[in-house]
Amino acid sequence: MTTEEIQKKIEQAIPGARARVSGADAHYEALVVAEAFEGKSLIERHQMVYAAVRIEMASEAIHALALKTATPGEMS
Repeated sequence: MTTEEIQKKIEQAIPGARARVSGADAHYEALVVAEAFEGKSLIERHQMVYAAVRIEMASEAIHALALKTATPGEMS
């Protein structure tokens, strides 16, 4: 699994999301910025991202995924 593949899956699953993914060897980290996170708790935001890659996590193509999530306003 490449960082680009993970990025694409996240961005397709969360409308308007922009993701930056780094890492290798099944250990990744991602910064995901999306308006869809507005009003959501940290846990809800992470659940949204994990849902996008649940198959890859179950198959251990992704063993670890460290997340930072924000709304566009939180990034300004």
